[in-house]
Amino acid sequence: MASQRELMLRGEPYLSMDPDLVEGRLRAKRLCHKYNQEPIDLDKAVLKELLGYETDAYVEAPFRCDYGVNIRFGKMFYSNYNLTILDCALVTFGDNIMIAPNVTIATAGHPIDPQTRISGWEFAKPITIGDRVWIGANVTILPGVTIGADTVIGAGSVVTKDIPARVVAVGNPCRVLREIKEGENK
Repeated sequence: MASQRELMLRGEPYLSMDPDLVEGRLRAKRLCHKYNQEPIDLDKAVLKELLGYETDAYVEAPFRCDYGVNIRFGKMFYSNYNLTILDCALVTFGDNIMIAPNVTIATAGHPIDPQTRISGWEFAKPITIGDRVWIGANVTILPGVTIGADTVIGAGSVVTKDIPARVVAVGNPCRVLREIKEGENK
């Protein structure tokens, strides 16, 4: 029989209050707290312990996540204040990512049926963000979304579906506004 963690990572319904999952979230909470205590001299050793690997990512404090071990930063990752990543499934970032303040990236979701929801069941779907993506302030990215390379997500957007490469996308729900032309600098 599969563990709740295995079910979670496979994208199947799982019980979020499973003791192993609770301990994983407590571990991440403790490490995020420790990381956030030094907002001037960010502690790369704590970030490495949280993620399980060394990275050149620059993550402004405060930063919060569910587990940490399900986050994959590419090279030259930058996020401003208040990045929250609910990494119940894999969250993969390409290279040269820029994230503005107050962004939430949530792989976790809850059933619509109230009886199922209150019984503790959740689901999680991976999120993938391509190379050279810029995510504006106060954006929310929901479970299962892929954002293509070279895309800009406008401030305040709620990304509910995949967004293709080389576009500007905005709104709630987030929709493609226009393509980005080669060499455009606006």
